[in-house]
Amino acid sequence: MKYLSRYIQAKQTQAFNEAGAFFAFSTKQFDEAKKEGVKYASLGMGLICPVDKAKQLMNRLDSIAQEGIVEDIEENGKKSIIRRELFNHECFYTNDICDCVEKLEEYGISYDEVYEVFNHIRKTEDVY
Repeated sequence: MKYLSRYIQAKQTQAFNEAGAFFAFSTKQFDEAKKEGVKYASLGMGLICPVDKAKQLMNRLDSIAQEGIVEDIEENGKKSIIRRELFNHECFYTNDICDCVEKLEEYGISYDEVYEVFNHIRKTEDVY
């Protein structure tokens, strides 16, 4: 099963390229990638974008994420996504679903839905 990143990665890369955005985690990386005469903004997590395209890029990235979520739900269904994230966040080791619930908020998946799947898996599978 694919993770959300697999649904959105190519579209994000295209959006970065179209906006002239890049990632830089040091002054050296920034100096190597910047173009003369362009004013840049830091958008967080190392993402650098020309100031005049920053808002447009952020809006596009939000749209791409939402499109990816719709695709993920259509392809996998909510219960499979919850299962994937429960195991990804090691909820059966910690006996805590909070990280999973937080991750799935953007999917419109509730605490109760996550808790229901968590309990079902605990009762029907050997997760330890």
